[in-house]
Amino acid sequence: MTDPLQSPSAGLDRIQQNFLADAERKLLTWLCSRMPGWVTPDLLTLLGVIGALMTFGGYAASNFGSGWLILAIAGYVVQWFGDSMDGSLARYRRIERPSYGYFIDHSCDGLVVLLILAGMGLSPFVTMDVALVALAGYLLLSIHAYLSARVLGEFKLSYLSAGPTELRFMLIGLTLMMMKLGFGPGLFGPWSGFDIFVGTVGVILIILFIGQTLVTGRRLARQEARR
Repeated sequence: MTDPLQSPSAGLDRIQQNFLADAERKLLTWLCSRMPGWVTPDLLTLLGVIGALMTFGGYAASNFGSGWLILAIAGYVVQWFGDSMDGSLARYRRIERPSYGYFIDHSCDGLVVLLILAGMGLSPFVTMDVALVALAGYLLLSIHAYLSARVLGEFKLSYLSAGPTELRFMLIGLTLMMMKLGFGPGLFGPWSGFDIFVGTVGVILIILFIGQTLVTGRRLARQEARR
């Protein structure tokens, strides 16, 4: 019988197969070895949320000028640093708090994505309806990851050879295109090219959720049939 007080992240097999995983891991280890003692994992988690607030503010303020998108890009960098370093620093210093870290980190992840996509939806480049489709896709895939961690003991951190870092690069590239191209009527009526891009990403995430759910369901059925 499973101990109800056991850490949900204890013994998890972390599956991370994105393109930049190895290079990022080496960079994070290098940064951890040079991090001042006063910098704590909790402080870095807070910094990640501040980065998302910067991105939200940059997108929302782009209604007054595309120059504000520089703030959104800076926010992505700050958010990467805080989000990637908090757990890495805890593991490097051997001060992990598995249950607390798992809960706080992934709760903040949901808030961060909400802030980023809400900011996009408030900008003149992406409609809120499309931004919400992308948010739904992210949340569905997150639900699958957390359920798989519980029933399979596997925590999948990347899909289609892409993870959070690759997604940030993609969003930074999208934001640079916003600065270059501006906003206005698109080829698809009220939907701009940015709407099509963000909406397509959201649909891909939803399709991944459906596919991964079917695959995991069949796997669980086979496992329980052998018992």
